[in-house]
Amino acid sequence: MAKDSILNEKSLEFLEKYLNNASPTGYEWEGQKLWMEYLKPYVDTFITDTYGTAVGVVNPEAKYKVVIEGHADEISWYVNYITDNGLLYVIRNGGSDHMIAPSKRVNIHTRQGIVKGVFGWPAIHTRSKEKEETPKLENICIDVGCSTREEVEALGVHVGCVVTYPDEFFILNNDKFVCRALDNRMGGFMIAEVARLLKENKKELDFGLYITNSVQEEIGLRGAEMITQRIKPDVAIVTDVTHDTTTPMIEQKTNGYAKIGKGPVISYAPAVQNLLRRKIIEVAQDKGIPFQRAAASRMTGTDTDAFAYSNGGVASALISLPLRYMHTTVEMVHRDDVENVIKLIYESVLSIKEGETFSYFD
Repeated sequence: MAKDSILNEKSLEFLEKYLNNASPTGYEWEGQKLWMEYLKPYVDTFITDTYGTAVGVVNPEAKYKVVIEGHADEISWYVNYITDNGLLYVIRNGGSDHMIAPSKRVNIHTRQGIVKGVFGWPAIHTRSKEKEETPKLENICIDVGCSTREEVEALGVHVGCVVTYPDEFFILNNDKFVCRALDNRMGGFMIAEVARLLKENKKELDFGLYITNSVQEEIGLRGAEMITQRIKPDVAIVTDVTHDTTTPMIEQKTNGYAKIGKGPVISYAPAVQNLLRRKIIEVAQDKGIPFQRAAASRMTGTDTDAFAYSNGGVASALISLPLRYMHTTVEMVHRDDVENVIKLIYESVLSIKEGETFSYFD
């Protein structure tokens, strides 16, 4: 571990445990319990809601409220149909990629526990005799080793069971974090680290800080939509992942340029409040934190949109973590970027003053 690293052994142990736990959209609560347990020493109290969003609060009595937010859920599948000969067909729960499914192992979550399965795929020898097909929802299926529907159901598997990949966290070439679900449990991890640093550095805030880990982002920002009505914040700084566009088959003229290891990505979009973004950029420049820029069109596609357009309008900004291979089981981020996102959110929070309006008309 680098001497100047802000991540310690306890942080990394939590990160690995947090990532290895499955938190599919709609089923996030076990991961939220892990997150809350880690965050407990650094906050005054917690808020939770009916669908599982968790919020650690510092200074809960303060009238002025600042949110820092990530989302807790990961993409997954639902069992949609079980054939007479015991094969399972699926539908998406979030933006799951059918192209990566063949030959992947899966965990099927049942009331009786995890049932193992595999996405099977015809051998190349047999495919060579027919017109080659690419993977799609209609032709990928899960084999759990059964030969009848009744055998499958006896395992506790039924239509509606959620399916996740079991791939676990590892570090590649010393400084690349690799796992499924970095999108966006890295966000939950990074905002928790901000809370830890504020506590350990004995920073006193003159406003309420709401460290928010929202559910159901992957199916339309639903958790953020719910919790922002509960909190009614004045400011929201959201963190999510964004695409590293330097790997093959990505057109930079349409997708923009961002690269892992080059720093957090600060977004320009209608939902991003310009004065808040300007403050964040000035903080980055003042503190020597490297950053990149990205432009969105109508929307950011992140929880930023839900916060920005809530409660009559909330000053919101997006600080993204560049990531390779989004919505695969080998999502990859650079450790330096993780640390710099944490630093940028931390310093940005410290730069906010109680009562700050971010009004264009003051």
